[in-house]
Amino acid sequence: MQLPIQSQSTIFVQPWEPAAGAAELVRVAQACEAAGFDYVAVCDHIAVPAAQAEAMSTAWWDTIATLSYLAAVTERVRLLSHVYVLPYRHPLVTAKAWATLDALSGGRAILGVGAGHVEGEFDALEVPFAERGALLDEAIDAVRAALADEFATHQGPRWQFEGLGQRPRPVQPAVPIWVGGSSRPAMRRAAERGDGWLPQGIPEGGMAAGIDFIRSHRAAARGDDPIVLGALSGPLHVGEPTWDTPRCVRGSADKIAGYLRTYADLGVDQVQVGFVSRSATELCDQIAAFAADVAPLVND
Repeated sequence: MQLPIQSQSTIFVQPWEPAAGAAELVRVAQACEAAGFDYVAVCDHIAVPAAQAEAMSTAWWDTIATLSYLAAVTERVRLLSHVYVLPYRHPLVTAKAWATLDALSGGRAILGVGAGHVEGEFDALEVPFAERGALLDEAIDAVRAALADEFATHQGPRWQFEGLGQRPRPVQPAVPIWVGGSSRPAMRRAAERGDGWLPQGIPEGGMAAGIDFIRSHRAAARGDDPIVLGALSGPLHVGEPTWDTPRCVRGSADKIAGYLRTYADLGVDQVQVGFVSRSATELCDQIAAFAADVAPLVND
C-alpha cells in the first residue's frame, strides 16, 4: 500500500491527511505490517513549482528519511519508493542512501524508480527534462552497479566513476529495482532493466495488453529472467461507506475479492491497494478488515 500523509496530491489525498503527522503515519504503517501486507510505499518530489502547487500540494516528505523512520518502527514489511526519480541525483548518492536503508532495515528495501514528470522541478535542479528517459536508463545501470559492488565501475555519457568505495553494504544480495510507468517507453524499460514493474495509470490498450507487452519484450531482452508485475487497485472500501465515495470499489468481502482476482487472472504478482477513509483510525480499521475478510478470498 502507498502510505497516506507523506504525499498529498489532490488526486488521491483524503481530507484528514493535511492535519496528520508522523504519529498517524506510523500507525498506518504498523497496521499494514500487522495485516501481512508485503510493502508500504512512499513517493518522491523535491520542490513543487508554485504553478502546480494547488493541484499537487507541496507536502511530499523526503523519501529516504521517511522510509528510514518507518524502518525503525516496523520489523517485517518491505519499504518501497513509488517512485524515486533517479535523474535528480548522482547514482552514487542514490546508492549510498538505498544501501544504508537496506542495512538499517535488515534487507527490506525495494527501489522503485521513475523518470519524473514535473518540468519545473527538473529546471530548478538543473537536470535536462528532455533527457530524463536516457538519464533514467543510465542511472538504473549505475545504481545497480554501485549496490552490487563496494568499488563499482560505471562509464556512461552522463556519469563516470571507479575506484570509489561505499559502505554500509546492502543486506540483500541485490536490492530489487522496480520500474514505474505505463507508457510504452516505461514498460520497455521495466522489461529490459527492471526486477519489477509498477504501473502508473492504465497502459494503452489496457492492463492485459500492457502485461503482454512487458512479457514479450522481457523474453526477447532477458530470456527467462523473472519480473514482478504489479497493479493498482484504485480506491477500495470494505463494506458500504455512509458518505460519497466516487470511483471507489466498495461492498462485501466477496465483491472486493472478486474484483482483485481479475488481476491475478491477468498474471499480476502483486496489487497495491488503497482505501477511502475519514481518519487514520478508519484507515487502520479498513486495513484490518481487508486482511481478515478479503485477502483470504483473494489468495484462495
